[in-house]
Amino acid sequence: MTRVSFHFNVADRRDYACRLLRKATRAGSRLVVTGPAPLLSDLDKALWTFDPLEFLPHWRGDSLQRLPAVLRSTPVLLLERPEPAEGYDVLLNLGPTVPPACEAFDRLIEVVSRQESDRLQARERWRHYAQAGLPIERHEVNA
Repeated sequence: MTRVSFHFNVADRRDYACRLLRKATRAGSRLVVTGPAPLLSDLDKALWTFDPLEFLPHWRGDSLQRLPAVLRSTPVLLLERPEPAEGYDVLLNLGPTVPPACEAFDRLIEVVSRQESDRLQARERWRHYAQAGLPIERHEVNA
């Protein structure tokens, strides 16, 4: 059963996502990140530059069918259309809606900013997950 974690009160979603991805990959997780194309493109650029002494391996594409075979071990996939991928256990949702196939992952992380529109959309996703009977955790981000 997919465990859902909401991270609320995030000041800068892109920066927070970069730090979260770094922490998760250091712990051995492999993640799929989904969201709107412009946001994923921005995150793609940020993952190259957010830490001047470190690079976080990732691949940006619209679907797994385009993932080159040589990159199949990449720990982070940025996909507009999330798909379950063998060995990828975490889905990070930066989009406004419930991502398709989210229940195929062991864990789903939702990152919610301080903006009221983002919080309203997160409440809708929360209701969806609760109605589906998924366990939900709430994390308040203080920084």
